[in-house]
Amino acid sequence: MTDEPNRPDHVIGVGPHASPWPDDPRLDLELLATGDRRNVLDEYRYWTVDAIVADLDRRRHSFHVAIENWEHDRNIGTVVRTANAFLAAEVHIVGKRKWNRRGAMMTDSYQHVRHHETIDGLVAWATAARLPIVGIDNFPGSVPLETYDLPEHCVLLFGQEGPGLSDAAHEAAEAVCSIAQYGSTRSINAGVAAGIAMHAWIRRWA
Repeated sequence: MTDEPNRPDHVIGVGPHASPWPDDPRLDLELLATGDRRNVLDEYRYWTVDAIVADLDRRRHSFHVAIENWEHDRNIGTVVRTANAFLAAEVHIVGKRKWNRRGAMMTDSYQHVRHHETIDGLVAWATAARLPIVGIDNFPGSVPLETYDLPEHCVLLFGQEGPGLSDAAHEAAEAVCSIAQYGSTRSINAGVAAGIAMHAWIRRWA
């Protein structure tokens, strides 16, 4: 099967819009003139970023995603990109403010991202918002994600790649869920784990 995006003659997006241009305040005049090659749905072609975000905000889901960032985790970009794909309410980055945005593939322009310096800061925010925190990690005693009834309104919390959830994050979680694995490695990539957990929420509530 041909991988369409990798074909030499495959061009993403659309070229300049034919005249006369539509009279729509959501449209970006520069994109209408030069074309729209962004990685967005066809329905958002030529829209401004602000207009796209406003439309997404009308229908965002009620789960949030949080990830610890103590060592500049390279998976955060993937988490943000996946959160955008599943229309998470927000992504919360705990720890270092700086993170590698290349993996997000520009989706951080459309996804709300909030920063908390510490786990305590995230907990204070979640408590005020009345959102339980559900950790995802393969701790002894973790509840299998496949059998856990994820809350409709919640924060899915992921740890740093390698060590997993910090002790403070583990203590802050109302529950910690594990993802079933059958191979030889002890853990899976944090970005992959986030995608699996988000999709579990989608299957339950969306």
